[in-house]
Amino acid sequence: MSSKGKILVVDDDRLVLATLTHGLAQAGYEVIDADNGDDAILLAREHRPDLALLDIRMEGMSGFDVAAYLREYLQLPFMFLSAFADEETVAKVKALGAVAYLVKPLDIHQIVPAVEAAFANRPERSAAPPRPLLPLESVLEQVVPLAVGVLMHRYSLSRQEALVRLQKLADSEGRALADSALRLIEAVELLALPGR
Repeated sequence: MSSKGKILVVDDDRLVLATLTHGLAQAGYEVIDADNGDDAILLAREHRPDLALLDIRMEGMSGFDVAAYLREYLQLPFMFLSAFADEETVAKVKALGAVAYLVKPLDIHQIVPAVEAAFANRPERSAAPPRPLLPLESVLEQVVPLAVGVLMHRYSLSRQEALVRLQKLADSEGRALADSALRLIEAVELLALPGR
């Protein structure tokens, strides 16, 4: 059976993650899942899903941080799943351009139609002209927080400890902080490739 499309699901609640992953797979989608924002970005870069379902409040990078990255760098559509429906959250969701906003608790029977609607309404990827590459400076601004997040997740460090570790690495290599961060992310991406 061919897949209806590839979806990235991100939620720090393992039970919610397992339920969504199973339900969407049953509905015919190929699902990639992550339980934190840093892994979500690495997986999105590697697999280029057609849609992302993002929890908003997570340790480290929030769903909003991930959404901003997906929109700016990968031009991927996303929808939010959240237990919060306050005005500030809703305003941020609209500002980021989410294709949908679903309030928890959720039933998979509510999510599948929303996902199918998002797939039905998406523009064909090939129809959009390729976006020019972003200036290196703006990419590097994102690289340090992403590398810090990877270190926090991999080694259970606080944000400050991870930043100190990254700075020590940069100093020991005689590199700028952003250069070391980029090398770290490239190394993690390389390790994530299938067959390694």
